[in-house]
Amino acid sequence: MVCEHMFVPSSTPRLQRLAERVRPTAASRTCLLPVLPPIAALLPDGGLRRGTVVRCAGEGAPSLAMAVAAGPSAAGSWCGMVGLDEVGVLAAAGYGLDLDRLVVVHAAPAEWAVAAAVLVDGIDLVVLAPPRYARPAAARTLAARARDRDAVVLVVGERPGFPAELELAVETARWHGLAEGAGRLQSRRVTVVARGRGSAVRPVRQELWLPTATGKVAAA
Repeated sequence: MVCEHMFVPSSTPRLQRLAERVRPTAASRTCLLPVLPPIAALLPDGGLRRGTVVRCAGEGAPSLAMAVAAGPSAAGSWCGMVGLDEVGVLAAAGYGLDLDRLVVVHAAPAEWAVAAAVLVDGIDLVVLAPPRYARPAAARTLAARARDRDAVVLVVGERPGFPAELELAVETARWHGLAEGAGRLQSRRVTVVARGRGSAVRPVRQELWLPTATGKVAAA
């Protein structure tokens, strides 16, 4: 069952207790969070390195973020979502997220940083859509908190000033299923390019179905 919370300042202690309850033990921590094979081809380490910020951008960025989060979720990690009220839990489940380990927080724009920080304290992966003009200082503070807590933050959308070690951007996208103006959209083929710092400085491109006709992600 999905844990949903409407974030108000008085709810902070409740979220902190939840974060403490789901915090992984030290023995279960590894340097990387596993991802699905189609996503692994885009990542320089083949997984999400703990303590980093990854940005998903371009057309279908929320879908790409769900596909990235599906791997850690399927492997047993708790995932949190902040600022993605338009993303349905059924869509998240379709990409492979375990709804029993998903925390969805509905936060006011002014409270996004506090809500995200509470989740970062105890959850492996936080998918975050901050306000378009989020304060750079708040973004840097959250990135530093993620490094300190060995968490991964997936930022959805192009947010200037939000530090990210790696960006996954949808360059092109084409829906399939319509023929001569009839039919229904069934699948979307996209080109995703990964670029970043260090070992990710050289761009890597991958063709993906996002989603396939069954609602999942697959290499094209």
